[in-house]
Amino acid sequence: MSGYRVRLIDEKIDKKLKSSGGILLKGARYCGKTTTAEYHAASVVRFDASEQIRQQAVLMPHIVLQGKTPRLVDEWQLVPSIWNAARYEIDKRAAKGQFILTGSASPSDDISAHTGAGRFARLTLRTMSLAESGDSSQSVNFRDCFSKGAAIGGLGGAAIDDYAHFLVRGGMPALVTETAEIAREAMLDYVENIAYVDMQKLDSPPTPERVAALIRSLSRNISTEASLEKLAAETGLADPAPMAAGTVRKYLDQLSEIFILEELPSWKTHIRSAVQQRVKPKWHFVDTSIPAAALRLLPQSLLNDVEAYGLFFESLAIRDLRIYADALDGKVYHYRDSSGLEIDAVAELPDETWAAFEVKLGSTESIDEASSNLQKLLTRLAPEKAAQCASLNVIIAGSSSYTRKDNINVIALGHLFV
Repeated sequence: MSGYRVRLIDEKIDKKLKSSGGILLKGARYCGKTTTAEYHAASVVRFDASEQIRQQAVLMPHIVLQGKTPRLVDEWQLVPSIWNAARYEIDKRAAKGQFILTGSASPSDDISAHTGAGRFARLTLRTMSLAESGDSSQSVNFRDCFSKGAAIGGLGGAAIDDYAHFLVRGGMPALVTETAEIAREAMLDYVENIAYVDMQKLDSPPTPERVAALIRSLSRNISTEASLEKLAAETGLADPAPMAAGTVRKYLDQLSEIFILEELPSWKTHIRSAVQQRVKPKWHFVDTSIPAAALRLLPQSLLNDVEAYGLFFESLAIRDLRIYADALDGKVYHYRDSSGLEIDAVAELPDETWAAFEVKLGSTESIDEASSNLQKLLTRLAPEKAAQCASLNVIIAGSSSYTRKDNINVIALGHLFV
């Protein structure tokens, strides 16, 4: 496909097409699912193209599923019954790589009651990392963070002003070459559509005005462990009644269902008995361009507010760490315990090797503080878990990556790649 920007998920898609009957590719609207799926597909049918195609899919699904394989069925959730039809075709054909199903919403429980085990591999496409959008100098391989004693180093690339631009512009594929101003205009419409269009297609659509208010509240509390009650109070809605915590929880789940919001779970691991681990999750939008648009921010807005900039930069780092970890079949968590120690991110691979990350804008004082916290983490863990640590790292909004004398890596976010 001419002009296609290679994604980290491409290699995984190739592997899954060789090992599974089909792929269910999920992700937020506008994140590039269709383009990526088309790159791997030999034929395409789009359910959002016309009502006639959707009716045919309901009445004669076997006809719609005919075509060269892998066959892309785009926005499959518009005809939920196609799930079972595709499963049947995979069983009948007894072949790998038959279908790629893409969608911007999770299938409801009754649709996915049969998991598709052995038939469908489920993959989630995120927005573009700095490495994928061409904004990383690719000086530091994320894999090296899981190799003890690996050499870490790099100079140049993005500076503090550039990261403010990346935060507002975001990683939606169609916008990564645009200015922050143009990207924000596009994302203003995107954010409005979340509440007034996307969520209205769910089985139990919420009140649009309340969702829009909650998105703004979440945006003001980005990278924090804000309680449901705090989020409700900060919506500013009191008519006909204040938003209840239960309603907030429901809306958070619905935003997750359309892949706009993603929980950063607490790292559940063995710690010493002297402390207790907190298990409250953090919430992050799938892309920083969403909260930036919700609050109508431009790069200069963040540069003028160091505290807000730091919280937004943390969310940008979490986005990229998740994308890089996905490529290694890893997961990303956060850590907090009863002593008040908090670590922004812990990335863990399937073999339980892990690396910890603190995220700072980059002042000497903040790097020293982050390094101290990372060292404290090792004292909180059971010895066998501490021994599985591959590296301790501070992610910064700078242009220099290096290893300190205490063996803690300082890594510019714009240097990372996989």
